[in-house]
Amino acid sequence: MSKKFTPTPHDALFKQFLSEKETAKDFFEIWLPDEIKALCDFTTMQVESGSFIDEKMKAYQNDILYSLRTQKGKAYLYILIEAQSTRDKLSAWRLMRYSMSAMQKHLDAGNKTLPLVFPVLFYMGKKSPYSYSTHWLDCFEDRALAERIYTQPFRLADVTTLDDGEIMKHRRMALLELVQKHIRRRDMSELLNEIVDILSYNEYTDNQVMTMMNYLIQEGNATNPMQFITEIAKKSEKHEEALMTMAQALREEGIQKGMQKGMQKGMQEGMKKGKLEGKLEGIQEGIQEGIQKGRQEGEKQAYMKIARQLLESGMGRQSVRQITGLSETEMKSLFQDSP
Repeated sequence: MSKKFTPTPHDALFKQFLSEKETAKDFFEIWLPDEIKALCDFTTMQVESGSFIDEKMKAYQNDILYSLRTQKGKAYLYILIEAQSTRDKLSAWRLMRYSMSAMQKHLDAGNKTLPLVFPVLFYMGKKSPYSYSTHWLDCFEDRALAERIYTQPFRLADVTTLDDGEIMKHRRMALLELVQKHIRRRDMSELLNEIVDILSYNEYTDNQVMTMMNYLIQEGNATNPMQFITEIAKKSEKHEEALMTMAQALREEGIQKGMQKGMQKGMQEGMKKGKLEGKLEGIQEGIQEGIQKGRQEGEKQAYMKIARQLLESGMGRQSVRQITGLSETEMKSLFQDSP
């Protein structure tokens, strides 16, 4: 069972005093370093609500946050005062976390740059003096390494600047990096050979490949996604079955879209026919007839479109007939009429 933290008389007393601006000014005069005091325009002081602390942390909260403008113009400075009656080895991290929450609240208000937040720990515990470090980097097991990480620019992995040849050497990262580099710049069909070469390393799972192909279909700009995937499947033995399954799903999606389009057209024609007959029964019959006609026409058109794509991708004529169920006459008309 978790321990409950409730407000104490110490907390109420602290907030009552430090929430008064004139009292807070005296506090700042005593405890703030000269460099920070020189920045402050104390005439602009405002008490901020503690709502920037997330719900899970409110139970631990005993702080006062002041905002004020600086002497250098429109910049903002926040002074965060945290009261604490017991020593806490991670108190410096909590102050840093509260400070970052205040920064985020400042950004959420529409500001474009981070404000300075100067935290102060007000201690009034039994044990004296306060024995733990107030530098948040001391909360890490390896202070030296943490300092190197958090006092230097973060590492940038900019794949847009990498040469394709270099990317091809990156083994299990090659496929992700290559696609992410070019997804907004090129027709993905132009990268077919490179993708096939990368898949030949046999270092990817079917799930990874399927997810990547799905991403290429949704975000890429391949002119013929089905042909694109079919070509990769034919040249990628390990993933052929998975990719052909995806191609089949695309085919079925094309059928559904074709049927919907055909049914919509058929309903419109059926209603028109029924209205010409001038009877309710005629309208109903016309709609039903139109739906049936549209379904058949839509399915046929979808299958013909798929057959054309399969033939263009290099699949044999007989195999295409078996997959789509088209007649020889319909096969002959594929490149004569547009579906």
